[in-house]
Amino acid sequence: WGMSTRIIGAIIMAHGDDNGLVLPPAVAPVQVVILPIAMHKEGVLERARALKAELEAAGLRVELDDRDTYSAGWKFNEWELKGVPVRVEVGPRDLAEGKVLSVRRDTFEKAPLDIEGLEGEIKAMLDAIQTNMFEIARAFRDEHTADVHSMEELEKQVNGGYAKAMWCGEQACEDEIKDRFSASSRCMPFDQTPIGETCVCCGKPAKKVIYFAKAY
Repeated sequence: WGMSTRIIGAIIMAHGDDNGLVLPPAVAPVQVVILPIAMHKEGVLERARALKAELEAAGLRVELDDRDTYSAGWKFNEWELKGVPVRVEVGPRDLAEGKVLSVRRDTFEKAPLDIEGLEGEIKAMLDAIQTNMFEIARAFRDEHTADVHSMEELEKQVNGGYAKAMWCGEQACEDEIKDRFSASSRCMPFDQTPIGETCVCCGKPAKKVIYFAKAY
C-alpha cells in the first residue's frame, strides 16, 4: 500500500479498531471502494465501472472490486480490514432508484446517496471523516496527557498516557527514565513554555519541555 511501517504503526495506534485499519482519507491509498452487488444483473457492473471513472475524474482515489470469486460479505470485511474510508455499494435495486449505498469506515454509518452529483457527496463525506478522526484522536491525546513534576508522577502517567515534563537535556536522564519505567522521549513540542524550572529526573535546572511515553 506504499506507506512505511512506522506510519502504518502510528495510524493503527491512533485510529485502528477491532475490525482493522481506519485510514484518514488524506493518506488513504484508496479513498473509495466500489462494490457491485449482484453484478451478474444487467447494467450493474457497467454502472459501477462508470462511477469509478467519474469519481477518479473528480480527483478521488478509487478501487472497483469486481471479483466474482468472493461473496459480498467477504469483500466488506476485507475492505474494512484495509481501512478504506468509504464503501459504495451498487446494486440493481439501488440503480432502479437512481441511488447507491455508502458506508463510512469510521462510524459504519450507512446512507443512500443520489447517483446524480455523487462526486460532491463523496468529497463532503471524506472531509467529514477526516475531521471526525482528527477530533477523536486529539480528544484522546488531551485526555491522556498530563504535566508531571516528579519521577513518581511520571511513572504513574506513562502507564497508559503521555507525560509532559521538564528535561535538562542530558542523555543520562533519558536513559534512567527508560530503564526505570520503560518510557522514552516521544517528541519535543514547538511550544516550549516551561511547566517548571528543574528536570523531572535529576532536579538540575531545565529549559526543555518534552513528552515521555511508553512504546507499544
